[in-house]
Amino acid sequence: MRNIKYFVRIVALLLPLIPYSLQSQGTLFYNLDANKSTIKWTGKKILGSHFGYVDFKTGYIKTDGDKIAEGSFEVNMPTIKVQDIEDKRMNQKLVTHLKSDDFFSVDKFPIAKFVITHATQIKNAKTNEPNYAITGKMTIKGITHTIAFPAFIKNDGNTIRAKAQFEIDRTKFDVRYNSGSFFDSLGDNLIYDNFTLELNLIFNKQ
Repeated sequence: MRNIKYFVRIVALLLPLIPYSLQSQGTLFYNLDANKSTIKWTGKKILGSHFGYVDFKTGYIKTDGDKIAEGSFEVNMPTIKVQDIEDKRMNQKLVTHLKSDDFFSVDKFPIAKFVITHATQIKNAKTNEPNYAITGKMTIKGITHTIAFPAFIKNDGNTIRAKAQFEIDRTKFDVRYNSGSFFDSLGDNLIYDNFTLELNLIFNKQ
């Protein structure tokens, strides 16, 4: 009995020295810190581009051991902002247009959502480069499609940080305004179908 108690004490002393990723973590939930997380959009056209941000509403990640088991986040579409136009009137004009039915119909569809369906670790990933292949369901304007992209995810036990950059074909979500895939003779008014999203996410353990 004395030997067992001694062994338990030794294990208790050594456990904090074992790397976190090697400890048995079980299932853990992490909530999105919407105030510290960002999602940047960039849209391109023949004569240039525009970029801005939109706010997150909520989100979470569930881990099983050191692996991502599931997760999702929601975006509050009425908060869409334009950052590269300094003139207030022109800035507001574009913001209003992006909120309209020509683009994202935010009054009808105020929430965009992404749900992780698969998260596969990339073997031999280089330091600070994507170490996960993410697949999931993206919903915009009530339309859902599967998308996939690489992401860099770091879990220090209490916080998960995730970064990703990828392109989405807006026309798949019924955003067809000035798309060369649907309209002819647009000239300099053509807007490219693909737009870029850049994610910087922070999740805190519950």
